[in-house]
Amino acid sequence: MTNDPRHNPASRREMAEAVYERLFGPRDRAAYEEDPELMEILRGFIFGDVFGTGVLDDRTRELITVTVLACLQTLPQLRAHTAAALHVGVPPVHIREAIYQLAPIIGFPRTLNAVGTVNEVFCDRGISLPLPAEGTVDDDAGRYQRGLAEQMPLYGTEIRDNLADLPEPFNEALPRFLTEFYFGDFYTRGGLSAQQRELLGLCALASLGDTAAQLGPHGRACLQLGHSKTVIIAALVHCFPYVGFPRTVAAIRAVKDL
Repeated sequence: MTNDPRHNPASRREMAEAVYERLFGPRDRAAYEEDPELMEILRGFIFGDVFGTGVLDDRTRELITVTVLACLQTLPQLRAHTAAALHVGVPPVHIREAIYQLAPIIGFPRTLNAVGTVNEVFCDRGISLPLPAEGTVDDDAGRYQRGLAEQMPLYGTEIRDNLADLPEPFNEALPRFLTEFYFGDFYTRGGLSAQQRELLGLCALASLGDTAAQLGPHGRACLQLGHSKTVIIAALVHCFPYVGFPRTVAAIRAVKDL
């Protein structure tokens, strides 16, 4: 017999309600639902099972959720979980930075959609915009050199070497764009640590699927920055209810033997 409360239906339901209340406040159990059975399954799995598995705190879980929902462009759910992130104490600037750094991964149009949704929640909560600036570089302040200083300890020359056989000028331009844009413009910003950025970036890649080539290096970077393998797997498991089992398992397979 196990004492795990998730194997006790009543305890699992109580756990789910307690987690839901931590995130969103008390649930109106009398409220009308068009699909009550599905919502009961959803609450039980996300809040009763997944939140009870692994070593992540609520703030980290909600930053991961916000990241994944932004990647998926599920904006109504992004709105709800932005509010939940604020409710459990995630600073607004952390939410903003988690979204901003997605631009190199999902592109500007989807990033702007997510920023707009997040800003609506901030305004609803009386949070003044714009938030304090966190940028530390510009065109005259060493975007390339500062970006390279962030990139090299984690990834070395792997990308540059891989793209060296492209025709000119792309063999030079593409690696430079990555260094200046991904690492120079975003990793040098305040608001989140490099350790936080890498874990969220890993979850963003997992949400997209077909990113095995990137997941391995990003998993190694997470380890190098001090995340344990237990934390890395917990973060990917947390993505499961939002991205589905195939993408979650593919991501875990890409990092489990690091």
